[in-house]
Amino acid sequence: MKDILKRLLDGEISIKEAEKMLKTYQIDEIEDFAKLDTSRHLRTSIPEVIFAENKEDEDLIKIIGHCSSLGHVMVTRLPEDRYELIRPELDFIKEKDVRFEYNKKAGILVIKNHEIEKEGKIGILTAGTSDIPVAEEAKITAEEMGCEVLTAYDAGVAGMHRLSGPLKKMIEEEVKALVVVAGMEGALPSVVAGLVDIPVIGVPTSIGYGVGEGGFTALYAMLQSCSPGIAVVNIDNGFGAGIFAAKIAKQTLK
Repeated sequence: MKDILKRLLDGEISIKEAEKMLKTYQIDEIEDFAKLDTSRHLRTSIPEVIFAENKEDEDLIKIIGHCSSLGHVMVTRLPEDRYELIRPELDFIKEKDVRFEYNKKAGILVIKNHEIEKEGKIGILTAGTSDIPVAEEAKITAEEMGCEVLTAYDAGVAGMHRLSGPLKKMIEEEVKALVVVAGMEGALPSVVAGLVDIPVIGVPTSIGYGVGEGGFTALYAMLQSCSPGIAVVNIDNGFGAGIFAAKIAKQTLK
């Protein structure tokens, strides 16, 4: 964008040409299968994100390689076995002076050429250990949005005494939002929302059995909560919760 404006200022291109170039700058196409939002971070503060599920390995490698030039990109829903499979094919990216950070619990690959400055603070709680992968997805996402993240896992309603200590610490640390991840009956967000004066983001997970299988019982319970102050994202959507929490935290800094 700076290059286009400089060329306009130097008289190398007309206003009409600059306008056309700025419009096309917003989208970068890869052959006939992908369109990249190259200015997403400038517009929304969210880095470019590649959803790995259901993409062919060959296409995914091309997209990752192309996006790496942006200097900061996340690849989500990338399980460890698949990452190990495509990792050798990504060696060419090293020439762009970027580093890889892969979190196997979250299933997220981050490729970046700079440190992300941390501003704002959020907390993440899980009801059980089985909910940690979804919580880690929220954690990595919020960190890449520039937030400091405090976590406390396995603090659900089956043992309420586990909750008070971590929750007290998060409040003392002045977190600006809480992401609360729970499967089974999904009760933890309601309990937490009744104890704090900050926004709570409920994340239902697909952990459960019988009528709770697939996460719908947890989802319905969170949507039907009688504790005000809860927003609910989709089942297993740690990414969406991390984005929402980070945006809340950043708003408090303005």
